[in-house]
Amino acid sequence: MYEGAGADGIARDSAEGSERGSERGSERGSERGSTTPDTPDPRGDLRWRTVAALVRDAAERYGDREAVVDGRTRISYADLGARVERAAAACLAAGTEPGDRVAVWAPNTLEWIVSALGAVTAGAVLVPLNTRFKGAEAAYVLARSRARLLFVTGTFLGTSYVASLRRATAEGTGTGPLPGLPHLDQVVVLADDAPDAFRTWKDFLAGGDAVPAAAVRERADAIRPDTPSDIIFTSGTTGSPKGAVITHAQTLRCYAVWSELAGLREGDRYLIVNPFFHTFGYKAGIIACLMRGATMVPQPVFNVDTVLANIAAERISVLPGPPTLHQSLLDHPQRDHHDLSALRLVVTGAAVVPLQLVERLRAELRIATVLTAYGLSEAGGIVTMCRRDDPAETVAATSGRAIPDTEVRVTGPDGTGLPAGAAGEVLVRGHHVMRGYFEDPEGTAAAITPDGWLRTGDIGVLDTAGNLRITDRIKDMFIVGGFNAYPAEIEQLLGLHPDIADVAVVGVPDPRLGEVGKAYAVRRPGSTLTADDLIAWSRREMANYKVPRQVEFVPALPRNASGKVLKTQLRTR
Repeated sequence: MYEGAGADGIARDSAEGSERGSERGSERGSERGSTTPDTPDPRGDLRWRTVAALVRDAAERYGDREAVVDGRTRISYADLGARVERAAAACLAAGTEPGDRVAVWAPNTLEWIVSALGAVTAGAVLVPLNTRFKGAEAAYVLARSRARLLFVTGTFLGTSYVASLRRATAEGTGTGPLPGLPHLDQVVVLADDAPDAFRTWKDFLAGGDAVPAAAVRERADAIRPDTPSDIIFTSGTTGSPKGAVITHAQTLRCYAVWSELAGLREGDRYLIVNPFFHTFGYKAGIIACLMRGATMVPQPVFNVDTVLANIAAERISVLPGPPTLHQSLLDHPQRDHHDLSALRLVVTGAAVVPLQLVERLRAELRIATVLTAYGLSEAGGIVTMCRRDDPAETVAATSGRAIPDTEVRVTGPDGTGLPAGAAGEVLVRGHHVMRGYFEDPEGTAAAITPDGWLRTGDIGVLDTAGNLRITDRIKDMFIVGGFNAYPAEIEQLLGLHPDIADVAVVGVPDPRLGEVGKAYAVRRPGSTLTADDLIAWSRREMANYKVPRQVEFVPALPRNASGKVLKTQLRTR
């Protein structure tokens, strides 16, 4: 059971009852509303060894239960299992080998689920791409991961992803579909039409029809629990995206725990607004639903009117998402015209959560369970989480306590542990800490200590009960409507503008999005560049959440003796 913050300044959580296994936990515990004694032990035997085994098991256990509702398409778990097997067969026919990286660049749809799970079932390592990326940003991750196969959406939100990739990769000597990406053998467009040298989704699937089911099963059964299942690319302080490598066992253990702590049930109807390219959407969404037999209702774009309509029409009971989503829901003028009575579970995080928001969700919408959590891609997406019987004050003011088999500590600049109540860098150690950054031993060594502690780069405080409160970000990261924005990466992109001599970006408060970027820029001599010009240019060159909403031109940036920009001074401005 939970032990709290000890004298060594480390908050730990361990679980009892590991002899029960960790696949579903205790129904009695769910009924009581107390999760601590019945939390699954992530060290125990999982029902599933791999994600492929999880998909097969879900198809057998939940058979006729509705698995996915995507617009007018409704499929059962048995049908989902068959579709994933067919996609895996197509991957084998396309030459996908165990360990190959397969990327998906598409919004939340049934095709994303099937293509991603199909690739993983074929032994590939999934590389999800942010749908907000521009062509050059996507091309960087594809090149860095040396992806062999890409599933890409057609036109989405008025943008042709294929065309943007073609423009970004026109220069190159490769003989594949995109000359600038020589390792990329095939591009499959998740649509009925595709340009020359690309394949349609229908054509791709048909290519696997000659592959025996036994061959697919043999490939899936050969996957080891300790092999990588996915690489989530996340930017660090250097601004260059790094790929956090997570294994099958780590993913399964984390989200068996998440599902139990959240109280996800068979028959729940889960509106997945969190993007699938993020662990919150893919793992706390798709993987968790597969574990519990919940119905997935993917929503490609956040729109509060659509959210309200989906909750009412589909009797949605589970709605995780950033605080901005739930705030928009509560404040919508037409909220009372929709039946939201089925909602029972909200999990949020990624930003400061106002106490009033938690209280309003419980009082106005009568949501029984409102939880907050904290995680990062390098730790499988989850480090701490509130429990279902925590008071509103704990849920709003903290990100909860360490998940089972996890240690969280707060350290000073010299690396020594700090007592409860003192602010310092948050370190985490446990079964879910990434294997490392993809082909980046130096970055891995900087992030993970020799004794296994992951440096999160976040500043936090542990209370005497072991609840963690994040107070600042060493890495200067800020969160725009639930999306992580990294100043160094944005600064690199802004520095490509021909009229910019120097630039620094900081996060500033925003009433709608929580935080947005503000750029302090130094013009090149003779330039007449305006703030509107730079913002307009940014919208063409980078994902929308990265675009600075404010620009202030300055004669020079404040720097210390070593040349580092003094962002503290910029923030005080």
